[in-house]
Amino acid sequence: MTGSADSPGTLVLAGTPIGDVADAPPRLAAELASADVVAAEDTRRLRRLTQALGVQVGGRVVSYFEGNESARTPELVEALAGGARVLLVTDAGMPSVSDPGYRLVAAAVERDIKVTAVPGPSAVLTALALSGLPVDRFCFEGFLPRKAGERLSRLKEVAEDRRTLVYFEAPHRIDDTLAAMAEAFGDERRAAVCRELTKTYEEVKRGSLKDLAEWAADGVRGEITVVVEGAPEKSAGDLGPAELVRRVRVREEAGERRKEAIAAVAAEAGLPKREVFDAVVAAKNADRGGPSEGKGLS
Repeated sequence: MTGSADSPGTLVLAGTPIGDVADAPPRLAAELASADVVAAEDTRRLRRLTQALGVQVGGRVVSYFEGNESARTPELVEALAGGARVLLVTDAGMPSVSDPGYRLVAAAVERDIKVTAVPGPSAVLTALALSGLPVDRFCFEGFLPRKAGERLSRLKEVAEDRRTLVYFEAPHRIDDTLAAMAEAFGDERRAAVCRELTKTYEEVKRGSLKDLAEWAADGVRGEITVVVEGAPEKSAGDLGPAELVRRVRVREEAGERRKEAIAAVAAEAGLPKREVFDAVVAAKNADRGGPSEGKGLS
């Protein structure tokens, strides 16, 4: 151990290559050699990485993946509390970013244990930089739900978000995901599908969501990151009754009460709540095929 019970150890989150092993940060080899415990998402992949780097792990190696994360966290926290230097690595990229790590970091912070990082490759930032889309403001959304209805609902929640959106997706679902994005965001919203980043067959396919969905229908292989353009800015004059109603419905489908949805859309558009309310009532009457009285905004 490098410390004692009176001097807690350190949790080190280390980035690992997302493809090309030459991208490994220089400090990674030193940390692998000196850590008391190395917690790895896949111990076999860790072995291949250390062989490629020509480094011998100096401490104990344990597995730390989604299936045992909850059970193993207390064990690792106790090792940290006892003075150990614990190195956490995942299969690729930074721990905690759509990978194991968050629970351990939160538990270490709760015990006032030092947490630091060895910065390394990130598929999120690499895809953003290559996408050709605005990168000044972005939101990482991780993996979407597998079920079609839940996936579409999640996409509709961010349909009006002005920030560039970043997603991870599996190759066997990318065609359905791009089609759902086109439905939620509009056919012409720009996007980039980045696959096999830093690897031999790296490819960045850019275009509208409609075109990308058609391209993906023939099948796409490899690790995939999707970058989607944020919603375009609209002035109040651009928002007709139909658009106001659509925005209210998107918010309702995401779980908001109608009253709150109307108030939020009115604020976004710079319009009186009554104007949005009247548009919603008119659309409801049209759907029913006849007029009826609204109950007001009380």
